[in-house]
Amino acid sequence: MKEKISLDLKKSTNSKRWKYVILGIILMMLLGTVYSYSVFRLAVQNYFEVDFTSSGLPYMASLAFYSLFMFVTGRFIDRFHPRNIMIFGSLLVALGWILSAFAPNIYVLTLTYGVISGAGVGIAYGVPMTVVARWFPEKKGFAVGLVLVGFGLSPLITAPLAKTIVELVGLTRAFLILGAGFAVFLPVLSYFFEYPELEASSQIKEEGKSVKVSGYTTKEMLKDKSFKGLYINFIIGTTIGLMLVGMTTSIGVEYVGLTATKVTMLMTIFAIFNGMGRPTFGWLTDRLSPRKAMLLSYILIISAALVMVLFGESNLIVYIIGFAIFWFNLGGWLAIAPASTMNMYGTGHYSQNYGLVFTAYGIGAVTGVITSGMLIDAHGNYKLLFYYIIALCLIGIFSTINFIKTKKCIGI
Repeated sequence: MKEKISLDLKKSTNSKRWKYVILGIILMMLLGTVYSYSVFRLAVQNYFEVDFTSSGLPYMASLAFYSLFMFVTGRFIDRFHPRNIMIFGSLLVALGWILSAFAPNIYVLTLTYGVISGAGVGIAYGVPMTVVARWFPEKKGFAVGLVLVGFGLSPLITAPLAKTIVELVGLTRAFLILGAGFAVFLPVLSYFFEYPELEASSQIKEEGKSVKVSGYTTKEMLKDKSFKGLYINFIIGTTIGLMLVGMTTSIGVEYVGLTATKVTMLMTIFAIFNGMGRPTFGWLTDRLSPRKAMLLSYILIISAALVMVLFGESNLIVYIIGFAIFWFNLGGWLAIAPASTMNMYGTGHYSQNYGLVFTAYGIGAVTGVITSGMLIDAHGNYKLLFYYIIALCLIGIFSTINFIKTKKCIGI
C-alpha cells in the first residue's frame, strides 16, 4: 500500500510540476513585450519629435528598472507567497502601459513605460524561475531555460500584434489597449503559482538523487573570483544583445534597406531563435560548463558581427542570418547567467544570488542603449557598431578565460 501511495504521489507531482513550466512560458511571453520596443521606437521618435538616442530612453529605463527590482524582489521572495508577488508586479506592468497612453513627452514616457512598467516586470520575472527551479531540482538549467523561452518568443506574437494596433489606432491608444490586456491576463496567470509542499519536495529530491540545496550565501559569492567573471560577462552579453534587439528595426530599415513591415515579419523568426537560445544554452551550461558556454556565445556573436560588416549592407539573407544569431545569443545569456549562478553557487540562496547577478542586465541595458545611440547619432555608420560589438566580445573572452572556473564550485 505504501508503494502504491508513493507511486501515485510521484505521478501527480511530476504531472503538476510541468504545469508551472507551461504557465511560466505564457506569462513570460506577456512580460517579454519589452523586447518588441523596436516596433514602437520609430513611432515614438516621430510622435515626440526626438532623436535616436532619446527615443531609446523608455526602453533603457524599462530594462534597468526590471533588473533593479528583480534584485530587490530576490531578497524578499521567500517571505511572501509567489502568487502575491506576481500579481503585484503584474498590476504595475499594466499601470505603466496604461499611463504611457497619456505621456505628453519622452521623459514622462520614460517614467511610465520605463520606471513603472519595468519595475513591475522585475518584480514578477524572477518568481516563475524560482518556482520552477524548486520543482525541478535535478534539471534546473533546462527547466528554467524552458520557462525563459516565453520571454524570448514574446516578439513572435507581441511585435506583429503591437505593430498592427499602432497602425490601426495610433501609438497612445496602442499603449492603452495593451495595458488593459495585461491588467486582465497577467494576474490570472499569476494566481496558479506556488512552491512545492514538503511531501512533494521530498519526492522531487528523491528523483534527483544527488541534488542538494546547499550553496554559497551572497556574501560568499561576492568573494569568489568567478563572480567577477560572471558579472562582467553578463554585462557584456546583455549590452550587445539588448542594444541590437532595440535597433533591429532601425538597422533593417536604414542599413539593409527593408521596410518596417518586412522587419516586423522577420522579428517573428528572430524571436524563435531568441526563445531557442534559452533552453539550448541552459542545457550547454549544465552539460559542459559555464566557461565553455560563454566562450561559444562570444565566438558566435563575433562571427555574426563580421558577416554583417563584410556582407550585411543591403543584403537580406545576411541580415536574417546575422540577427538570428544575435537574438539567439541574447536568449543564450539569459540562460547562461541563471544556470551558471546555480551551477557555481548552489540553490540554497539562489533567489538572492541571481537577483544580484541580474543587476548586470540593467547595467548592460543602460550601456548598450546609450553607447549605441551616441555612436549612431554622431557617425550614422552601423559598421562602427558591429566593430564595437567585436571589441566587447574580445573583452568577454579575456574575462572568461581569466576569471571563470572550469569546474563546479564545491558545496552545490
